[in-house]
Amino acid sequence: MSQEQDISVEVVYATPTAQTLRTLQVPTDTTVDALLQQISQQAPFSGLDLAAHQVGIFGQVCERTRVLQAGDRLEIYRPLVMDAKTARLARAQNQKKNPGQGQQR
Repeated sequence: MSQEQDISVEVVYATPTAQTLRTLQVPTDTTVDALLQQISQQAPFSGLDLAAHQVGIFGQVCERTRVLQAGDRLEIYRPLVMDAKTARLARAQNQKKNPGQGQQR
């Protein structure tokens, strides 16, 4: 008879002004999706549409069907406000209009 043991995983989410890190004990066969459903009613996650956010483990985007391993850090990623190429273009245009601004001395 095998007895199921819990594993420890972390869930992290950051906004521009705050970071949340929760350490949770979950059954060994818990998937990313099951954990997201579990935390969806807990603050600060309750205000998020977790289905719309990408997630990853230690910086690597993963499928929601992935089974979590002991010590995993599940990261909930915020959507980009502006993609990197558009942001660089906007900075370059701003520097052309305002030379000398944004330079560090």
